[in-house]
Amino acid sequence: MPKKFQVSPFLVFFLIHSTQFGVGALGFQRIIAMSAGYDAWIGIIIFGLYTNFIIYFIYKICEKSNGDLASAHRLAFGKWIGNLFNLLFVVYFIFTTVTVLRTYIEVIQVWLFPDFKTWLFSLFFLILVYYIITGGFRVITGISFMGVVLPSYLVLTLILPLKYADFRNLLPIFDHPIKDILISGKDMTLSMLGFETLLIFYPFVSNPEKSKKWAHLGVFATSFLYLFLTLVTFAYFSEGKLEKNIWATLSIWKIIELPFVERMEYIGIANWCLIILPNVCVFLWCSSRLAKRVFHTKHRTTLIIITILVFCVMQLFEDRKLINELNNYLGQIGFYMGYVYIPVLFGIVSFANWRKERKANASA
Repeated sequence: MPKKFQVSPFLVFFLIHSTQFGVGALGFQRIIAMSAGYDAWIGIIIFGLYTNFIIYFIYKICEKSNGDLASAHRLAFGKWIGNLFNLLFVVYFIFTTVTVLRTYIEVIQVWLFPDFKTWLFSLFFLILVYYIITGGFRVITGISFMGVVLPSYLVLTLILPLKYADFRNLLPIFDHPIKDILISGKDMTLSMLGFETLLIFYPFVSNPEKSKKWAHLGVFATSFLYLFLTLVTFAYFSEGKLEKNIWATLSIWKIIELPFVERMEYIGIANWCLIILPNVCVFLWCSSRLAKRVFHTKHRTTLIIITILVFCVMQLFEDRKLINELNNYLGQIGFYMGYVYIPVLFGIVSFANWRKERKANASA
């Protein structure tokens, strides 16, 4: 990859963190508490550590295949079967894009404008995303940087509700079996997804060896934010009230009163657009980039086709029940794609690389 298309190693922190932290942060607390109650915060720590192990596997896969996910699949399975697996990831990234954008639009429709049309927002948003992606991967990285820095002040708003918090809600600790705690961590999958994009943009990182610590720090920052948000939520709500709260983070913002703004949740939802923008940009770029590698066409061609496809698919999810099912299914698929398949792929690539080197040495 020419240097003019690559980004500095430290920017991997923003690429990883911006794709992981998104619309799921607005309401994941109720989901994880359903499995392990208020011991679910322990599952976040365990799952965050496991995600760092997956980052290690991703770097090893890319190093051994000397490229990205498409190169790894070609080395592991050959051309045709490898392209079939690539297509599966193309579809996966498409539905990840749909899930992020459609869930955010649902938040707008529930909390701000009930009559807001899905097609209208998605049309203009996807036009903006298309414009950003056509600027190149460096522009996408810049958007990821801004998507982390600009809305970062929202973390401070979560300190204000602490005066109403009762941390005795977290007691007793380890009141649930370890199995339930691990299941609650697994329930975090949808909110933690995004790290697998490293498999696609790895060749666009200058000196990727130096970017490892930044990728791990990105996962750590995401895990820490989710842990902090979970502890604040558990201390603020009783378990009974949290069960009835779909968007716990927005409900916490409702009690914040400032001299210059009355409805803090409106400010939060509006600013969240900056947070999901890099989500959509990176996921859509990954799907179009991988499709380009499969079909050997221009990137702009696959980008146009996939952007139109995303817009059309989004119109199929108008009912709340369908959106909820989409989130559930993607969370389950994402767990197997990110947390099960990647270690398996690492093993297959390692074996294929060892076999290739052995043949080379034998012929020499």
